[in-house]
Amino acid sequence: MLSILIPVYNLDVTRLVNSLYNQAKMLDIDFEIIAMEDGSKFFTGENSIIKNFDSNPKSLTDDNIKNLDGSQNRITHIILPENIGRSAIRNRLADTAKYPFLLFLDCDVEIDKDDFLKTYLPYCKENVAVIGGIKYDENYNNPNESLRLMYGRRRESNNTQFFVTPNFLIDKNLFQKIRFDETIVGYGCEDLIFGVKLKDFTVIDNRVIHKGLPTNEKFLDNTKNAIENLFTLYQSGEYPTLPHNSRVLSTFVKIKKLHLVPLVRLSFHLFKTAIITNLKSPHPSLFLFDIYKLGIICDSAKRL
Repeated sequence: MLSILIPVYNLDVTRLVNSLYNQAKMLDIDFEIIAMEDGSKFFTGENSIIKNFDSNPKSLTDDNIKNLDGSQNRITHIILPENIGRSAIRNRLADTAKYPFLLFLDCDVEIDKDDFLKTYLPYCKENVAVIGGIKYDENYNNPNESLRLMYGRRRESNNTQFFVTPNFLIDKNLFQKIRFDETIVGYGCEDLIFGVKLKDFTVIDNRVIHKGLPTNEKFLDNTKNAIENLFTLYQSGEYPTLPHNSRVLSTFVKIKKLHLVPLVRLSFHLFKTAIITNLKSPHPSLFLFDIYKLGIICDSAKRL
């Protein structure tokens, strides 16, 4: 019935798999869990326990996986020697899955609901796609991750418009008609494009906790890559409705019509250092973050 698919990169997923396995077993449904390492260099040994423990029970030294008994045929751990990217790894997982409904979960999430899987079961229907959503630990605060935390709490946690990939369920046949665009490399926009092609999806409150947060500097680098990807996709002409699905792109199109792109680009470069200083601070401004993204896309337009 249900294939639970986890793309993994350099993280220990034994806790996550343990939680999912225990919930699925309680529901008495046909299921599998596939954790696929996308060229990981770390934690592959720890993660291999989820596959091999049944034949080597003495390796079970951590209480986190003590309840995985008897799951050898239901849990698969695959290690890809090279990193194939965020789109390709999800397509590969879907191709590997044997059940008609796919639940994708990022490896850096944590489940805090005992009925997490049960909540999804009514949506296991033909041509259905459902976003469960993400949330953030309100008691967690790290000034080095302040920008990602603020953006996540204020923008992502209450998202009902745009498709996001950390936690979603989809009919396998529907997925195979759409698939992730593997021409998108690096960080960002594969989820946006998937949502554009999907068009129709349901958002429910079945959120998981997003735990693996990048530093402010890393998040700014990721954002720059994502915005450059976004502009390239816009210029390709393959997705004419893209401005309707991206606020920063919609703003760019408006200022382009007013011939203000050079002015915005100049202003961005004049204040770029001050903007980045704020965004790396313990109390970043999301308004300045939007300005940063607009500046990046205007810079991208200069290269035409």
